[in-house]
Amino acid sequence: MERRLDRGTPIFTTPAAARTLKARGFRKVRPLRTWDSVEVQKGDTSVRVTSMPGRHGPMLVSELLPSVMGSMLEFLARDGRQYRMYVSGDTLVYKDLHEIPQRYPNVDLALLHLGGTRVMGILVTMNAKQGMEAMRIIHPALTIPIHYNDYDVFKEPLEEFQRAIVAAGWQDRVRYLQHGEVYTFAPALVGA
Repeated sequence: MERRLDRGTPIFTTPAAARTLKARGFRKVRPLRTWDSVEVQKGDTSVRVTSMPGRHGPMLVSELLPSVMGSMLEFLARDGRQYRMYVSGDTLVYKDLHEIPQRYPNVDLALLHLGGTRVMGILVTMNAKQGMEAMRIIHPALTIPIHYNDYDVFKEPLEEFQRAIVAAGWQDRVRYLQHGEVYTFAPALVGA
């Protein structure tokens, strides 16, 4: 699959992944450290991509695994409309995530990577409990769980998260998508 990818496609990623991708011939790779941003514009709209904190597993385990990052995508229109989308990446909940709502208090949508992946019995991606905690921390207007059944290593089915959402009474804060289903969002005027 990688061989079919256009080597000129812009990619924003961690510094370690950027080095690997450049070695594989990708020409437009931009490494981002936590809180670094890059802005891309097309027509009257731009998107600012900011690297968010991310960590695979507990501290000692995360040092052995590839580095990860979350992303904040801020869609900005010239007329003042904007939309903030947080993409968790394959992180666990840890103390650095608490800085996100301090910097970005109004998140419209969170895409949370779930699935409860375990390596040698150690949790390395969010499970239902961690997903709920991420929602409490980030406090998005809407959450869509993603990346919970893409690989055999995922140990926790989506139903665990769904049960936790119902128990918390948060059904109106979550939208579930089937593979191939589209979710459409529209930026709103800030302060409106």
